[in-house]
Amino acid sequence: MTEALLSRLVAQARRVRQVSWCVTVVVVSDDSAFLAASAEWIFKGRLLVWTNRLLAVTRRPLSHLRHLHTSFSMMNAMLLLLDDTSGYPRCSVYVHLPYSSQDAQVLEIATWSSRHGLVLTTHLPLFPDKFYRFVHRPQLVVAAEEYQPHVLVKTTEAPGRSLSFAGPMAELLHLLANTLNFTYTFLRPPDGSWGVKLPDGAWTGMVGMVGRQEADVGLGPFAVTSVRAEMVDYTRPILVDYGRIMAGRGLPEVDPWGFLLPFTPQVWTGILATLLLLFTISVLLYLCFIPKTAQRDTWMTETVFSYSRVLLQQDTSVLGVQWWERLVLGGWMVMVLVLSRSYASTLMSILAVRYIPQPYEYLRDLLDDPATTMVWEANTMYVQYLRSVESGIFREVMDSEKEGRIIYVKTTEYTYMRDELVRLGTYVFLGEDLSGKVLMAQDFSNTGACDFYSSKEMFLPFMFAMIGQKNSPLVPALSKRIKVVTEAGLYWHWLENMIPNSTSCVRAPTKITVQTSLTFTNVWGMFVVLAGGHLLALVVLGLELLTPKLLHSWSDTPHDHD
Repeated sequence: MTEALLSRLVAQARRVRQVSWCVTVVVVSDDSAFLAASAEWIFKGRLLVWTNRLLAVTRRPLSHLRHLHTSFSMMNAMLLLLDDTSGYPRCSVYVHLPYSSQDAQVLEIATWSSRHGLVLTTHLPLFPDKFYRFVHRPQLVVAAEEYQPHVLVKTTEAPGRSLSFAGPMAELLHLLANTLNFTYTFLRPPDGSWGVKLPDGAWTGMVGMVGRQEADVGLGPFAVTSVRAEMVDYTRPILVDYGRIMAGRGLPEVDPWGFLLPFTPQVWTGILATLLLLFTISVLLYLCFIPKTAQRDTWMTETVFSYSRVLLQQDTSVLGVQWWERLVLGGWMVMVLVLSRSYASTLMSILAVRYIPQPYEYLRDLLDDPATTMVWEANTMYVQYLRSVESGIFREVMDSEKEGRIIYVKTTEYTYMRDELVRLGTYVFLGEDLSGKVLMAQDFSNTGACDFYSSKEMFLPFMFAMIGQKNSPLVPALSKRIKVVTEAGLYWHWLENMIPNSTSCVRAPTKITVQTSLTFTNVWGMFVVLAGGHLLALVVLGLELLTPKLLHSWSDTPHDHD
């Protein structure tokens, strides 16, 4: 049978599988090469999910079928060997155990004969779920790298000492190993990265290791992306995390325009509107009670200055005025008294407040500041996604790399990045929210101060999971147990225990009170207003001196008459 014909048969069988709840594929042949090719095509073509079964029937001896071990051990498959050498027909049923060596003995689980019928030789049923719990205790290779707070390096590789990790993901792996009955060894990626697809199609990091079958499982957790799904299979999601900006908090400073803050802009507008209303009421009362022969220009000027002097806490004279003028002016003075008391007390409090700037709350803030350098983790799904977009704000972020505004670090360099780069204020870290919380919590535990903050904006949400080899039945087996762990809340419980002081700097105050002397840099805004007022007064004085002369010279100039 040619490969083309075999491929068509597998495709037809796949269509049958899609409309059937359970399918059993039976392959009968004494040709060991055909059996091997059939198993390979069935495995690669994903003809069998675990609920479906493969039964291979042959008269070839086991010693001639060793090459079937790899494919049969990873499928829900049994090998039925016919024995027609004896005087009565009989057969034996064998199962290849997963993750066992090719030279390992195949497990016989049943026999059949015309005399005794079907006899199970072990506690296992026909078509046993080999991945529910391993019969023997295989050793799996787990690709892992430090990733706070999920994975922490416990011991590094050294003579006589193996690599080990701690953290919530290590706890999860230990639980999975106990329930599935396997042991494991860790293997770190040579480049220390999670893995991205290169332009030539090759994969880096742990994704590449698992996809090339250099490791059985990737601990991660890994962000779930369609690009990575081409190379590996994901388990059930363990958590959802978001991208955020982590930046250094600025030094406490006083707002030089803080003397305007006791009142909101609406209150300042209301005060000016009230002053205008009082002047309008006074004009109406003046028109009603004062004869037309009075000097109205002088009265209006004096009234405006009188109300303004009250607002500015200056003296004013009320001798010889009408009763209604006293009433309006008295009400205005009471209102100004209340406002001035409120303003003075609030201003004293504001001058004791220091503001801690947090300038980068959104990605747009970073892009608008060319002096800031962005720090990303190398070879992650964020970088993979940013390099694939063609428009939008994330395209602008990647374009800034050409300007030298992006650098990349490994997860093992996070502590250095926080202390030596982000703390300076000219660098910001963009990564998972949980990673930022860990870095801030560790710094708070060491210094007792919140020197960093997380942005308001969250971007690029991703589900995170473990990874396994493509089409591996181990992935569904792991997913069943991960579902129990996540639904019970165990993983988040482990996370909380791994991050002490995790909430101490989440919403750190941006305003603090101090008891120190004010400097000129704290109140220069007041001097600007004072200087502006004096300058305006000089301009008005100059106009008052020049206006009479200009009017006099204009009146002395002869005019032509028609």
